[in-house]
Amino acid sequence: MAYSSSLLNVARMMERLESWKLALERLRSAEFADWAEAGRLVAEIVRMSSDATLRQAAEQALPVLRQAADNDDHSVTQAARRRVGVILDVVHDLTAPRFGRRNAAPKKLSREDRARKMLGLPLAVQLTCDDINQAYRRAAKGMHPDQGGSAQAFIDLSSARDILIHPGAHKDA
Repeated sequence: MAYSSSLLNVARMMERLESWKLALERLRSAEFADWAEAGRLVAEIVRMSSDATLRQAAEQALPVLRQAADNDDHSVTQAARRRVGVILDVVHDLTAPRFGRRNAAPKKLSREDRARKMLGLPLAVQLTCDDINQAYRRAAKGMHPDQGGSAQAFIDLSSARDILIHPGAHKDA
């Protein structure tokens, strides 16, 4: 029961976002926008939105929109149009389709892939010992303790080279 009410709330919120998006696009594209109407719409967004970024963008736009409703100054109306654009960008981000797992942690790299990354080598290419040693020398020039690098970084770099040259000889870290 709670799951279905949660889905219903999400559907209502998406419907509300779509209607706000349509109204904001209409306001932004109008040659002579009704800034009083824009102020009412943005005040509704501040009251009804559950997204903190959208609320913040709307709250920051309200004073400019109210000033544009009371004033015919071109610079104020341009500022109001820009603020509506910012709100519209946030709404677009919220309504854009998302694929995959949201907020998922990135896939953890294997020991060999971490070593390749440390040496600046591509992940999916067959490497020779010469390729690995050349990459090691190139990276070691800047990381050597005599050249201003840290001793631990140099040790990690040497370990990365050893992992790539002898992949089966090292245990997973």
